[in-house]
Amino acid sequence: MSVTSKKKKAEKQKREGISLRTIQICLITGAVLFFALMLFFTFFLSSNFKTLTQRSEHHVELRKAALELMNASDYLTENVQRFTVVGDTRFLNAYFDEALNMQRRENAVAKLSQDKDCKKALEKLQQALDNSVKLMDREYYAMRLVIEAKGYTEYPEVLKKVRLKDYDAALSPQQKMYRATQMVLDNDYYMQKNLIRNDMKASLNELEKLANSFDTTAMQTLQRELTVVRVIIVIQAVGVIFLVWLTSHLGIHPILDAVEHIKNNKRIHESGTSEFRYLVRAYNRMYDVYKKSMERLNFKASHDELTGVYNRAGYNSILESIDLTNTYMILVDIDDFKSVNDTYGHDVGDKVLIKTANALKNNFRTDDYICRIGGDEFVVFMVHASKEEQASIGGKAQAINAALADTADGLPATSISIGIVHGSESDDAETLFEKADEAMYHAKQSSKNTHSFS
Repeated sequence: MSVTSKKKKAEKQKREGISLRTIQICLITGAVLFFALMLFFTFFLSSNFKTLTQRSEHHVELRKAALELMNASDYLTENVQRFTVVGDTRFLNAYFDEALNMQRRENAVAKLSQDKDCKKALEKLQQALDNSVKLMDREYYAMRLVIEAKGYTEYPEVLKKVRLKDYDAALSPQQKMYRATQMVLDNDYYMQKNLIRNDMKASLNELEKLANSFDTTAMQTLQRELTVVRVIIVIQAVGVIFLVWLTSHLGIHPILDAVEHIKNNKRIHESGTSEFRYLVRAYNRMYDVYKKSMERLNFKASHDELTGVYNRAGYNSILESIDLTNTYMILVDIDDFKSVNDTYGHDVGDKVLIKTANALKNNFRTDDYICRIGGDEFVVFMVHASKEEQASIGGKAQAINAALADTADGLPATSISIGIVHGSESDDAETLFEKADEAMYHAKQSSKNTHSFS
């Protein structure tokens, strides 16, 4: 083939490497990403502005709630004054309807207490409430005077606890009315009202400071966010220009390299444009999924489907890979497993097998290998173990049998017999298994629910 023909062929390969469709898709993808980001930040700003508006409305609600305390206090004053002047029980009932049922003062304090930022305002409002409650003692006394003067027999229970002083009790009805009116209209009464009002003003001032502080902080935050958005717009504009240039001039070599890797069934090295890197990552994820699927198939081939431990094939593979000289081979057999199946059915039998496998997993190390080599027969390879660990293995055996005896899970109590042999006893795996089987048989013959060392 001539040089000219080779050059023409190379140029053709280059031309076919990047198609107009690919460039178009990359441009559209970039544009979509750009507008998605713009939409995101627009939504972000809108959300923050909404938060600012909601918080401002919340501050207005808090201010209204605080004012409600003063309104409620004034309402109580108005009704107690009317009652002491005219003695009409309608005003008495209106007073206690507010004090005991509507409870606008207490509700105002409760509302402010829900906002942790209103601590100072809440303290002032609580002082106003305390002074208002304190003033009620004077009002109760005045109302009691009116009740005594009018001879009322039906009135709120709380006023029955009020006891008049001897000299007040000795007054005539007209004098009691006059005394009651004085108590809710004199300077001392209005001095206490002024204390409530001053505390209210202090509370409102604190709320105003809090609202101003929040508004200032929120506006500063919005300004910073707007600046960030402007910067992002500039960056995105530059990025779009760069994207157009990149998708127009790059792509051949990364694609060719990717094709070779795909042919050789390998992961693709990430290189080239960002869009191509995205495709590479997508392919590599699919490749990893494929590899994991293959690994899962291999896992299924070497593991028991019911219990999740190694099966007979896994057992044989383990024998080929571990050093038996520092490994305990532990043969486990479920006692009277056939009777479990016969009595409770195979579904329960399967659950007992799973429970046994889990008990083995929970009591042996993650480095150890657990295999199910038969119907109710398991083998545990306790690796990197010296002969001096017999006591530890005995403890594990007792713990496993204790777990199997527990019927809290609704399964019948079972037990296992265990035969144990150290790998140093023989270089031959079959011989070790025979010794473990003999030890296990000895455990079954002795009492079951126990273990025996070879």
